[in-house]
Amino acid sequence: MTTTTEATPTSDRELVLTRIIDAPPEKVFKAWTDPELLKQWFAPRPFTTPVAELDVRPGGANLIVMRDPQGNEHPNRGIYLEVVENERLVFTDAYTRAWEPSKKPFMTVILTFEDQGGKTKYTARARHWTVADREAHEKMGFHEGWGQCADQLEALLKAGT
Repeated sequence: MTTTTEATPTSDRELVLTRIIDAPPEKVFKAWTDPELLKQWFAPRPFTTPVAELDVRPGGANLIVMRDPQGNEHPNRGIYLEVVENERLVFTDAYTRAWEPSKKPFMTVILTFEDQGGKTKYTARARHWTVADREAHEKMGFHEGWGQCADQLEALLKAGT
């Protein structure tokens, strides 16, 4: 199971999750950037991820679809802002593709992958446009959902992926 470490939000619009994952940064990064791997762990079970289209480069678009147990699909579109291989990914839903503004921007995510002697200090920062958006995300279960996904990610990597 993933080890939880302390993480402090930098503002009243930010949610943070930090974990030590028993896998090196390059494997954790790959699980975020390889569509077939992402589909296996991204959504908190019993949700699934049937679609993951990832153009992992600054300005590249992504489409990740989560499916709930009732079969409803929840598409999430975004754009990568920064990609530093094995170290950092930054993406936002403020744009949907080719710099087209989204109807309702919600957050920018900053992921960091820090080497801890063969393990990874994994930090996910979700920076929201408003305090109300941050509060809504927290009520949706940010810590529980992202924590469960971190556990699923680690389990996948331990299984030899």
